[in-house]
Amino acid sequence: MKTISCVIFDMDGVIVDTEPLHKKAYFKTFESLGLTVSETLYHSLTGSSTINAFQQLVAHFQLTDDPQKLVLQKRAFFVTLFESDPSLALIDGVEEIIKYFYNKDIVLVLASSASMETINRVFTRFDLNQYFVGKLSGADLEKSKPHPEIFENAARKANTPKENCIIIEDSDNGVLAANRAGIYCVGYKSEHSKLQTLATANLVIKDFSELKKLI
Repeated sequence: MKTISCVIFDMDGVIVDTEPLHKKAYFKTFESLGLTVSETLYHSLTGSSTINAFQQLVAHFQLTDDPQKLVLQKRAFFVTLFESDPSLALIDGVEEIIKYFYNKDIVLVLASSASMETINRVFTRFDLNQYFVGKLSGADLEKSKPHPEIFENAARKANTPKENCIIIEDSDNGVLAANRAGIYCVGYKSEHSKLQTLATANLVIKDFSELKKLI
């Protein structure tokens, strides 16, 4: 493996566990539509942007609802939960590894399927902006993970060759996007990603301290 000079982070499930809040917001939206969404169907959407998820659900259930309006409805539920749910916290060990990379002059970029609004909320709440040179939202792109566009853009944002980058992901869609981008991918296996196989990741870790062996 070549010298690593850039680390590209996913956000949900890697930096912060907003997934339970997102899940609550999604299911509040499903309830308002009178939909019964199975756990299997829900988890198949993990790693996709919200608009992509609702486009798939509208097609699956043959709904007449506008996916964009459903995105706004879900987002409103999420904002309420974000401001009121006490369970939101950084993933164990991630702040330490972010500071470790930063102190080694490693370029850090965020590449998340979350909306930029959500990304900014998280980064402001946990004071993370100081460590990252850029933040990219899949919601601003035409193609969602597993399409590689967001990671290709992240490498360009870092002004770093792909072979000198690594990606940290916790979802199968994210790992596949990294594979397709041709960038070394570390799969983070946590209690929050039990249904994700991370099968095609170059390396799978359960603790962020393991990354110190790479850099």
